[in-house]
Amino acid sequence: MVQNHAVAEELAQEVFLRVYRSRSTYQPTARFTTWLFRIATHLALNALRDGRNERSQERLDGDTSDMPVRQVSDRRPSVEQSMVYQAKLDEVRRAIATLPEKQRAAVLMHKYEEMEYSQIAKVLSCSESAVKSLLFRAYETLRARLAHMA
Repeated sequence: MVQNHAVAEELAQEVFLRVYRSRSTYQPTARFTTWLFRIATHLALNALRDGRNERSQERLDGDTSDMPVRQVSDRRPSVEQSMVYQAKLDEVRRAIATLPEKQRAAVLMHKYEEMEYSQIAKVLSCSESAVKSLLFRAYETLRARLAHMA
């Protein structure tokens, strides 16, 4: 959500620190993952709102230049296939990053964390119908922005 690996790591540490500090207030009536995602989402939204993720965004990806020479029996994707895949992935990530904060949060929880509408609603403090509306608008926006990739 914050589009910066270092900031995400800091926020993850803060999430677990808050979970530990608030462990006595956790009520088993709610699923633990819902409670955890609620804390994480609120911290991420606060960080975005406060502008804490505006530090220089350096890539922490590994360098692929030291990959072994491809042999005939190698079934891994070619360099070209990997580059095309990475370009598409980057374009999808950029499109998701341009969504409004709540829509982006809903999409990330729905698609990447495979959370149910009810869980997302609890995390975002809204109704299930509001989550459905957020997701509908987000997916329509993404469909329009990424139509050229189909």
